[in-house]
Amino acid sequence: MKIVVIGGTGLIGSRLVAKLDQQGHEAVPASPNTGVNTLTGEGLAQVLDGAAVVVDVSNSPSWADDAVLEFFRTSTTNLLGHSEKAGVGHYVALSVVGTDRLAESGYFRAKIAQEALIRESGRAHSIVRATQFFEFVTGIADFSTVGDEVRLAPVLIQPMASDDVAASVGRVALGEPVNGVVEVGGPEVFRLDELVRGDLASRNDPRQVVTDEQARYYGALLGERTLVPEPDARLGEITFDTWRARQ
Repeated sequence: MKIVVIGGTGLIGSRLVAKLDQQGHEAVPASPNTGVNTLTGEGLAQVLDGAAVVVDVSNSPSWADDAVLEFFRTSTTNLLGHSEKAGVGHYVALSVVGTDRLAESGYFRAKIAQEALIRESGRAHSIVRATQFFEFVTGIADFSTVGDEVRLAPVLIQPMASDDVAASVGRVALGEPVNGVVEVGGPEVFRLDELVRGDLASRNDPRQVVTDEQARYYGALLGERTLVPEPDARLGEITFDTWRARQ
């Protein structure tokens, strides 16, 4: 089966391509590096020719409110149009657990717009909402740093390894379209402030994590369960300690 992976040279995409190849599928990585640009449409018709599934795991190069919204609107519109013309039967997109609860954030408003375009297209689709990746825990700290303090809310978070994300997306891509949302998460639940505090300590990072219930997460206030999936979510297997030991 030919499966085109948009963003196929990135963190999740490269892992997804490798896993699909190992299972005997023709996984084609598509990104500006391979001559495919979803913003301009360059290369889309050619790469999607003969594909049964397209998987979009791409991300905006800028998280500025206007830029990220323009990226997801334009790229998704182009990808939906070209994949329909090519007769692609299953449209899969990677999104984020809690997207619909984080509309204060410009980034998540852009993801909401992306999901809406897919649903309203009438295409056979599956939206995979994943929890935050282990690889981005330090990035959360960086975004939340003021001076030498990292201000974070003590809310629940259930992060997962990028390998588990890729495996989950791959299983959905090879299945029948759900025409809705599939949630995936990690095997363990943490408090956000405690998770980042432990991660920084393990790296000998001198920044101090300050627990602040009003601290914002990429611009949005958090509730207790904003960042965790529903109880029926599909869970990965790799724990945070196991992942960290491999780094």
